[in-house]
Amino acid sequence: MRVIRGLVGALLLVALTACSGSKFRTYNGPEVTRIIVNKGEREMHLLHHGRVLRSFDIHLGFAPEGHKQVEGDGKTPEGEYFIDRRNPNSSFHLSIGISYPNEMDVARAASMGMSPGGDIFIHGAPQTVRRHRPDWTEGCIAVTDKEMEIIYAMVKDGTPITINP
Repeated sequence: MRVIRGLVGALLLVALTACSGSKFRTYNGPEVTRIIVNKGEREMHLLHHGRVLRSFDIHLGFAPEGHKQVEGDGKTPEGEYFIDRRNPNSSFHLSIGISYPNEMDVARAASMGMSPGGDIFIHGAPQTVRRHRPDWTEGCIAVTDKEMEIIYAMVKDGTPITINP
């Protein structure tokens, strides 16, 4: 009898887990060929050859004006980059990495005797605190967790991203 109850309990647990929402979605639409971020408008657009597929409101670094120059300046980079990595176990729900710093960013920071910083991502909210003031990141681009699930499914590594002032 204990064996049967144990099996029933295990099956129930598996069934409940299967019903719970996964943060990993699938996407079968047109390929995202470019991401455009307009910092001033706090908007990000996922494009397929110039056609907007999806748009999102965003939060930026805590000092959003201007291009990121050095580690700790709180600025979100500006310029041409690409998506270079994915983090399914991010402390910020899910995240995709932006290829900052590039060679020019490294040289600019080095000329000031500083580090350019790094680890710039598009991500969701941190696991510990869910409410933030606008522009609260260290230089990343933040969206809601649900939006990040959509972005994570749609955007592949190697996708170019243009970050405008």
